[in-house]
Amino acid sequence: MSSEYPPTLPAEYADIEFENNAQRLPLVLCLDTSSSMAGAPIQTLNNALVEWTRELHDDVALSYSVEVAVVTFGGQGVAAWRGPQPLAPGAPVSPFVPAHMFRPPQLGAAGVTLMTEALELSMHIVAARKAELRASGLQYYRPQICLVTDGIPTDATGRRTDSWHRLVPVLAEEQQARRFRLYAIGVGGITDTGEQVLRAFAPKFNATIHGFPFRELLQMMSASANAEQKGAGDEVFEKIFSQFKTQRPAWES
Repeated sequence: MSSEYPPTLPAEYADIEFENNAQRLPLVLCLDTSSSMAGAPIQTLNNALVEWTRELHDDVALSYSVEVAVVTFGGQGVAAWRGPQPLAPGAPVSPFVPAHMFRPPQLGAAGVTLMTEALELSMHIVAARKAELRASGLQYYRPQICLVTDGIPTDATGRRTDSWHRLVPVLAEEQQARRFRLYAIGVGGITDTGEQVLRAFAPKFNATIHGFPFRELLQMMSASANAEQKGAGDEVFEKIFSQFKTQRPAWES
């Protein structure tokens, strides 16, 4: 096991280890925790993260390969989380935690929607993790980033900003080069403008879902990770995503 991870496992997973030669699958949850998520939405998200973590632990195939990192944008600005703990900016430690050791953070909702900066951080930690894996002689599947928001990008003062436009060509190039797959999900009362941003970020894998179906969203990410492990073609990911958008999780049947 890599020395960057805690040396001891939770007791219930003491017999599970990451095999040194296991192919890794980095997965980033890039989550909006701004003030518009306060109340029932953030509680629903926290509950879904707890349930998803339990399901992830129970999935042996995913537990042996998936690494989870969380990035939030809200009251703490933009933050990367290593399990339940936020990392200090520039901390010399990876936020990615093996799935069988992952514990979800308890998130609060406050502040502004620094969506652009959060996506940039998500891309940065993915690139850094891939470099670490290559340096260790380890292979990896295509990483996944899942952006979830109910708003539009703002600056640090909470004013609407067009700075997100700088990301569009970068994201297009990165995804064309298959460096990661981005899912961009609008929830709650996201506006038409917010939907336009998500379509620009992820032309193939964007969706606007009524309410806050975080459990279904996280199950979709697990299904996508499972398909990635099996070397599925793009049409499989598009089918999984289409099923999520229509709220029919057929991958469980």
